[in-house]
Amino acid sequence: MTKKKIGVIGATGYTGSELVRILKYHPEIDISIITSESRAGEKFSDVHPFFQGIVDDELHTADMVDDMELDLVFLALPHGVSMDYVKRWKDKKFRVVDLSGDFRLDSPEIYEEWYKKDHTFAEGFRNSTYGLPELYKSKIKTAHLVANPGCFPTGSILGLAPVVAKGMINGQNIIIDAKTGVTGAGIKANVVTHYSNASDNFKAYGLKFHRHSIEIQSNLEKSGRIAPNIQFTPHLLPVDRGILTTAYGQANNPTSQQELQKVYQDFYQNMPFVRIVSKPPSIKDVRASNYCNIYVDYDERTNNIIMISVIDNLVKGAAGQAVQNMNIMFDFEETLGLNHIPINP
Repeated sequence: MTKKKIGVIGATGYTGSELVRILKYHPEIDISIITSESRAGEKFSDVHPFFQGIVDDELHTADMVDDMELDLVFLALPHGVSMDYVKRWKDKKFRVVDLSGDFRLDSPEIYEEWYKKDHTFAEGFRNSTYGLPELYKSKIKTAHLVANPGCFPTGSILGLAPVVAKGMINGQNIIIDAKTGVTGAGIKANVVTHYSNASDNFKAYGLKFHRHSIEIQSNLEKSGRIAPNIQFTPHLLPVDRGILTTAYGQANNPTSQQELQKVYQDFYQNMPFVRIVSKPPSIKDVRASNYCNIYVDYDERTNNIIMISVIDNLVKGAAGQAVQNMNIMFDFEETLGLNHIPINP
C-alpha cells in the first residue's frame, strides 16, 4: 500500500519536533515536507540536534505546500496563525490536523472573547471537528479539519467525562486544579519560564479567565446531561513536561470508589490510551507516551468525587493525540506508531 504523504507545518517548536519524532518511524506515512518560515534552508537537525543522522531534511517555507500533492498536513503553529493557513488551503484535497486553538471552540465570537484575537475564517468552525478521539472518534474519521485539543482540556475532559455523562456529579461547582511543565508555554523564552524563575518554584496563573476554561466546559456540556460551571486554575511546575490534573465536584448521590472505578472502566473499555489506575498517578507514569492515566475516588465526609489524571502535555496533550487523530482519519489502527512505553525515571 502506498504510504500517505504528510506535511508538518511549523516544525521548529516543541510540538513540531515531537510530531517528527513520532512520525519518523510510523509505518504508513512519509514525511514529505517540514516547514519553518524563520529557519528555511537549514536542516531540521540543525534546529533540533538530537535528530542528527536521523532527520536531516531541509526546512522549507510553507509556500511549497501550494504545489505539492499531500494527504494530510499538521499545523504546529501559534494561535492566530493557523487560521490563515486553513483559509489559504480550504480548497485543497489534503486533510488538516490543527494543533492551535483556532478552531477548538464553537464560534468565532467565542474565540475572540477568550483568545482576545480577531478570527478571520469563520467558515472553518462549520467544517471542523474537535479532535478528542475518546469522545468524537466517529466524527474524526470523516473530518477534513480536526482541531486538536489543548493539553489542559485533554486531561480535564477525559478525567471528568464519565461522571458527567452518567449524571453523577453536580455540574454547578466543579473545581479543576491543573499543573503543567514549562514546555506547555512553547519554545520561545519568556520571563515566566526563564530558568531562574521556573526552577525550584511553583505558581498559579491565568486565574478566572484562562482560555482553556471554555474549551473544557463546552465539551463536558456536550458529553453529558448537565451544563457544567467550571472553575479552572492552571499552575506552573518546575519540570519540563507533563500535566497532573485534580478535579473535585459534589456527587449527586452517595457513591463509592468501587462504583466509580467500574463507571470509568466501562466508559473507556475500548479506548487504548486511557488507563484507569488503582492509586494516584504521577506525571512520570506517562512521560513521553500517549497514555492518560486516571484515578477516581469518593470522599464520604465531603460527598466529593475526586479525579486525578496525568498526561504528557507534548504527546497525549499535543503531537501524540494529533497522530492518533490522523490514524483514525486514514482508518489505520488507532495505536499505530504510538506504542511508546512511558519513560521512567
